[in-house]
Amino acid sequence: MSIEVGSKLQGKVTGITHFGAFVELPGGSTGLVHISEVADNYVKDINEFLKVGDEVTVKVVNVENDGKIGLSIRKAVDRPERPAAPERPARSERPSRPFNNSQRPSGNRPQGGNRPQGGRGPRPNQARPSLSFEDKMSRFLKDSEERISTLKRQTESKRGGRGARRG
Repeated sequence: MSIEVGSKLQGKVTGITHFGAFVELPGGSTGLVHISEVADNYVKDINEFLKVGDEVTVKVVNVENDGKIGLSIRKAVDRPERPAAPERPARSERPSRPFNNSQRPSGNRPQGGNRPQGGRGPRPNQARPSLSFEDKMSRFLKDSEERISTLKRQTESKRGGRGARRG
């Protein structure tokens, strides 16, 4: 008897492992029902569902070139078709909905104002004069030194003052 993918057969469980069950099919060939194909729900212990000697109906899922046969108990059970979900329109076909301020997701933006946290940075609607590279670099260095000195002060106060180390 030739075994074809998609056919449903009666078989007998001949062995159980932690990864599945071996089922002897008509004609003497043996196939494997993987643990994920035993039931529709999660199977932690296959022994709760099958025992050696059980007669089961299986569906042939695949047949490898080397003779290995993949089986499924789950797919052998006939269940009513679910109604298909209505097809959604493609993204370009959907009407666009611009946000107004009350609908806009907050994300990482601060509540209560348009300025970034900490009060730094330009106001969004304020034009910034164009600066030369040297001016931008000196401003960056000044800001950077201020931040480093603030961090050092905070770190020293947590350690117990003036960089004292605990031993």
